[in-house]
Amino acid sequence: MSEDKKIKSDSAALTSRRSFLNTAAIASLGGLVACSEKPSSMAASAAGSASAHAQGNSNPAHLKPGELDEYYGLWSGGHTGDMRVLGIPSGREILRIPCFVPDALVGWGITNESKKVMGTKPDGSLKYTVADTHHTHASYKDGNYDGRYAFINDKINSRIARIRLDYFICDKITELPNVQGFHGIFPDKRDPVDPKINYTTRVFCGGEFSVPLPNAGTEDSSQYRSLFSCVDAETMEVRWQVLIDGNCDLVATSYDGKLAATNQYNTEMGVHYEDMMSAERDACLFFNVARIEEAVKAGKFKTIGDSKVPVVDGTHAANKDPKTALTAYVSVPKNPHGVNASPDGKYFICAGKLSPTATVIDLSRVLDWFDGKLEKIDGAIVAEVELGLGPLHTAFDGRGNAFTTLFLDSQIVKWNVAAAIKFHSGDKTAKYVVDRLDVQYQPGHLNASQSETKAADGKYLAVGCKFSKDRFLPVGPLHPENEQLIDISGEKMVLMADHPVRGEPHDFIIFKRDLVRPKQVYDLNEFPLAVKDAKDSGVVRNGKKVTVRLTSLAPAFSMREFKLKKGDEVTLILTNLDKIEDLTHGFAIPKYNINFIVNPQETASVSFIADKPGVFWCYCTHFCHALHLEMRTRMIVEA
Repeated sequence: MSEDKKIKSDSAALTSRRSFLNTAAIASLGGLVACSEKPSSMAASAAGSASAHAQGNSNPAHLKPGELDEYYGLWSGGHTGDMRVLGIPSGREILRIPCFVPDALVGWGITNESKKVMGTKPDGSLKYTVADTHHTHASYKDGNYDGRYAFINDKINSRIARIRLDYFICDKITELPNVQGFHGIFPDKRDPVDPKINYTTRVFCGGEFSVPLPNAGTEDSSQYRSLFSCVDAETMEVRWQVLIDGNCDLVATSYDGKLAATNQYNTEMGVHYEDMMSAERDACLFFNVARIEEAVKAGKFKTIGDSKVPVVDGTHAANKDPKTALTAYVSVPKNPHGVNASPDGKYFICAGKLSPTATVIDLSRVLDWFDGKLEKIDGAIVAEVELGLGPLHTAFDGRGNAFTTLFLDSQIVKWNVAAAIKFHSGDKTAKYVVDRLDVQYQPGHLNASQSETKAADGKYLAVGCKFSKDRFLPVGPLHPENEQLIDISGEKMVLMADHPVRGEPHDFIIFKRDLVRPKQVYDLNEFPLAVKDAKDSGVVRNGKKVTVRLTSLAPAFSMREFKLKKGDEVTLILTNLDKIEDLTHGFAIPKYNINFIVNPQETASVSFIADKPGVFWCYCTHFCHALHLEMRTRMIVEA
């Protein structure tokens, strides 16, 4: 789009907004105001950061006012239990998507709709109010992100949430049965058998902590086990689980859909620290997806406790014959942390953590072992090379290079996978380390633009540093963490920016903005309770059960007041009839601990007991109009 057209489009959008405000301010004095729907201005602003260098911007992380980012970033929120949406390369936080924990801004955990997603106790209160989100990944098609869904885990309460990327909202949450410490998560990239299913239909989840199955509260650790779970990407129901030896840490999936894997740092299944460190090596555990599903279909499974989920046996003892095995345990140096799939589809790489090495595993050889063509599964290892102290996670640039965080060295190391394989094979002249960059400080997760797809473009890399120390203004004992952005487009890595972040986020993905098409106005028909016309507003009583139906249309609610009686069991339904993007309304009820928002054409509801008599001014909490302060209605509760 030319600069002239962009300016005209932006001016038109601004004029439309001003016209709406002026017209509505006058018309609202006589009644409610209808608003016409306007197209999104996002496409009109598509000059973007891609042209930053051409315009003389020496650091693309510093965008000009009004300039859009080239990439989206989806970040785990950590203890806040949500997902963060960032623009890259600027690092600007655009949105927080509430998932597992109540959110006061949008009313997540307050509205009936959000409570249904989150899960409640029999009394209607939330089942959980804390969470710890670690890993976020998105759905695939043909080896690239398809813009349908993102998924994120809650390690504390073993839950997986799905995010709809058309609205950037959480629409489903599933709690995994018989699992504690749900950590690693990764979607499959295609079906292992049906070539027509070239997109995500499963999400794999690793259970980190071993527990008695069923959990009977015994101290006898010989009864403790971990499970690897498969969740249906559409229904979000748990399809099957695998009983394993050892535990699960992170998860990776192959591009052909045939294999999933998890790195294991506690193959001993130890309960105490010293027990977890007793073995010489740990493992990268592979799952043959097609065989597992054949076993489930054939009824070769059991169930555990009250759960009806099929559980197949993936232990060493039950999988000695490669031609029938469901699992394969590849040995790797002690205490690995992270397993990542290279964008060429050839390798999984396990980082050593306590070992200064990375292990490169050839997936074709793993499949050969399952077919009886490889004598020993460790023959799938094609490289095990030293990188530095404390290697944790690995990203890729699509040009054959890998980037691994070195926690103890506070560095990122760039290394060439093909050269590492040559070195491991005996060519000691092969120089596999390409570059090193100091980061601040103690890096954990990292990822690069499009890194975990076939479209890895090697432009930007972000790294989450666990300690910031002296990088930001002091604010007391609790320091922010430091997320740093690095330019990896050249031979040498270049640090571009620091960003303070509230602890403690973990993993993230970065993808091109044109892979998603967000809708900025809801479809009114998606809400069964929608009040589609202000004339349908009113109060309906059935004994003590009362339904209040309201609409909002800036700058007024459809009823100036409504009356209740003390003790009424109230359900209040509010529909935002505005059609203009960015015209969100809030609804707060003083003294009743209620506040939520409705975006354009959205409907939300809350339920409460009218247990306090009096007059309560319900008001709009989200600025919407020049007459925003006047946008309120009286809730009169009669004694």
